[in-house]
Amino acid sequence: MTQNETTQTIRLWETQRQTDGAPLSLPPKAYTDPGFFALEVESLFRRQWLCLGRVDEIPAPGDFFTLDLLDEPLLVVRGDDHCVRVLSNVCRHRNTIVASGSGNARRFVCPYHSWSYHRDGTLDRAPNATPDQLALLDNCRLECLRSEIWQGFIYVNLDNEASPLGPRLTALDILLQRYHTDTMHQVFSTQETWATNWKSLIENFMEGYHLSTVHPETLAPMAPTRLCEKLDGGLDWTGYRAHYPENFDAEVDNPDLTLMEQRCSTLFSVLPGQVVSQRANMLVYLALQPLNANEVCVRWGLSVYDRNLSAGQIDQFVDGWKAINREDHSILTRVQAGLRSRNAIAGPLGRSDHEGTVIDFHNYLARHLLTRRN
Repeated sequence: MTQNETTQTIRLWETQRQTDGAPLSLPPKAYTDPGFFALEVESLFRRQWLCLGRVDEIPAPGDFFTLDLLDEPLLVVRGDDHCVRVLSNVCRHRNTIVASGSGNARRFVCPYHSWSYHRDGTLDRAPNATPDQLALLDNCRLECLRSEIWQGFIYVNLDNEASPLGPRLTALDILLQRYHTDTMHQVFSTQETWATNWKSLIENFMEGYHLSTVHPETLAPMAPTRLCEKLDGGLDWTGYRAHYPENFDAEVDNPDLTLMEQRCSTLFSVLPGQVVSQRANMLVYLALQPLNANEVCVRWGLSVYDRNLSAGQIDQFVDGWKAINREDHSILTRVQAGLRSRNAIAGPLGRSDHEGTVIDFHNYLARHLLTRRN
């Protein structure tokens, strides 16, 4: 796509937002245009808070995991002071990637020239450094990026001027207070690449309209579309409840929940790139990193409330969610193919309890993409 075509997509979107009548989905080119994707990366993903994982993935000092975020190699580590830090995983000598994979380390040693760093990112040793080099290394350390912990999730922001995340989610904190989300125990995580635009995945996870048709055996018996209820979201989040039918036997491990909370799933999105399903006995999150207009990296994990579950019970939970995700991935691949068609249109969105969260998401996108572009 040329810059002119991207501009045309934006103008079409602005026009349709000013049109009376039922709200429409985004223009199809917003899901396929590389120029529009580049705008999203610069205006959203390099400026907003992005989820990287859960704090209990790295429970002990020296525990770490690595990942790439928008071409930024990151090292997420718990220090000797028990603080979780998100460090740049790039050596300060010749810019080599320092650590890889995950595990536990007393220090991090660059494989190129053996410069080593403490668990807080400060320089430990530079072998055979000259006196002049040592004078320059007094404040040498792996760059420490802005990070926050919220409800047991680890977030990073690549923009040093961004406002804190926590105060933006106060209303969501109140909604989750009896779930004890921050103390749940992660038992599974993995990373996948899905053949869809990242926005389609957010929209799909955050609407109940598709539950009865896309998930007839995995989710519909527990959370049919007809029982979905949109929540009042905030500027940086949206959510809905998927209520259970009377004949559904819900598992409840948390006695602090109200009867209504025991009988529903609470789904929410911390925008732009995280979606979560919170139940009485488990939590599943997807953290998204868009790779291009047609692909998204999905890091997802499952946590439980009861730490005494057997391996078989955990496997049953994980297998269930793998099946759900396969169903969503399959339908979203078909959506992406349809969006590339010349006959693709911006279609009307449904009632609030079914697709109101999608409207919240589009309003969020408009605030950040339509007002900040040059």
